[in-house]
Amino acid sequence: MEINWDVFIVILVVVLSARLGSAGDIVHIDNVAPKRPGCSNNFVLVKVPTWIEGLEDNEYVGVGARFGPTLESKEKHASHTKLALADPPDCCSKPRNKLTGEVILVHRGNCSFTVKANVAEEAGASAILIINNQTELFKMVCESDADVNIKIPAVMLPQDAGSRLEKYITNTTMVSVALYSPKRPAVDIAEVFLWLMAVGTILCASYWSAWTAREVAIEQEKLLKDASEEFLQVGAAGSSGFVDINTTSAILFVVIASCFLVMLYKLMSFWFVEVLVVLFCIGGVEGLQTCLGALLACFRWFRRYAESFIKVPFFGAVSHLTLAVCPFCITFAVVWAVYRRISFAWIGQDILGIALIITVLQIVRVPNLKVGTVLLGCAFMYDIFWVFVSKWWFHESVMIVVARGDKSGEDGIPVLLKIPRMFDPWGGYSVIGFGDIILPGLVVAFSLRYDWMTKKSLRAGYFVWAMTAYG
Repeated sequence: MEINWDVFIVILVVVLSARLGSAGDIVHIDNVAPKRPGCSNNFVLVKVPTWIEGLEDNEYVGVGARFGPTLESKEKHASHTKLALADPPDCCSKPRNKLTGEVILVHRGNCSFTVKANVAEEAGASAILIINNQTELFKMVCESDADVNIKIPAVMLPQDAGSRLEKYITNTTMVSVALYSPKRPAVDIAEVFLWLMAVGTILCASYWSAWTAREVAIEQEKLLKDASEEFLQVGAAGSSGFVDINTTSAILFVVIASCFLVMLYKLMSFWFVEVLVVLFCIGGVEGLQTCLGALLACFRWFRRYAESFIKVPFFGAVSHLTLAVCPFCITFAVVWAVYRRISFAWIGQDILGIALIITVLQIVRVPNLKVGTVLLGCAFMYDIFWVFVSKWWFHESVMIVVARGDKSGEDGIPVLLKIPRMFDPWGGYSVIGFGDIILPGLVVAFSLRYDWMTKKSLRAGYFVWAMTAYG
């Protein structure tokens, strides 16, 4: 039995490229938590760099409270202030130790956040750090009857960070901290490179698809002239590698992608992500060897190896050139999978992803504008539902949770192109999901094939406009 691996890759990517993308922000605008004068801050992430005996140590991340003044946005404007332990630790009553502008470190519990902040302010603290009783951060809101005329910043730290600072102070170590919340730039240069990657991928895939379609059309024209059995076989072989989607399959895509997204959301774990990594590597190997084989076949030194075939069990006829590049592609994917957590592993992920996307856009084809319209319309509704409407049922955005890999312990699932943010003080990655390239790319590639088949010029055709609309 021979497996059509091209079709297998198409099915794999249709399922995996469920238009996933995440855009983490340092500001959380929460309209559910109550707001009123003096208690109307957005919940922002706060950087808390520390110094031990004057030497710079770890930097922790906390979350600002709904109440209190806003924090400095630049580190140079944030003052280094001595950190002191509250006594009693919960800071629900006046501290026994005298404070003269220190930042006070307190435990969560036994009284409200606003009570702790008011007590700390009256005792002379310049800010209050509240240690959460769990590893996650918690939104500090105001009670309905609380005094919210608070003039000092309040920040919550995760349990492990607070416990470490508490241990330092208990050991009579001099600890100082600074509190600031840098703003994320509106546009980072990483977005520009990501845009170039997405547009460049669609351009390459569109021209490859159009060139292949023209070659097939030439072969079919010869077939009509000669009507020989030889050309009949060539024509059949030339068209067997493509998958034309129709209106029904375009609608089914949304159903399949939705089911898979819910499965990811419910079953997301470390081991489930490992399975996705394996599937991504399989697709990446197929995509990389297809692209490398096509690229090398353009050179006359490799052309004869691309045109000579050998029959391989389960795979059918495979060119000698494909067999030659396959070990490199497998090695590349395995090395990426093993070292994917290192800082520059995103390069390997992007190479595998781009090769996979180009291969899919070469294999899958939109036959007409009607199918393309249905496909993009369904994808639009899919995005709206799983990003926004899903919050009503699941109390969180299913797509964003899955894309970030919140429940897996991983930095997102590997169906994204990503580039590290270069000028963002919070770091992180700018990302774009495979689906955000593949689905519009199908329509763009169709427009170029149509222009070439109807012999339209670049100015008179549809491709430039479709490409401009995507860009």
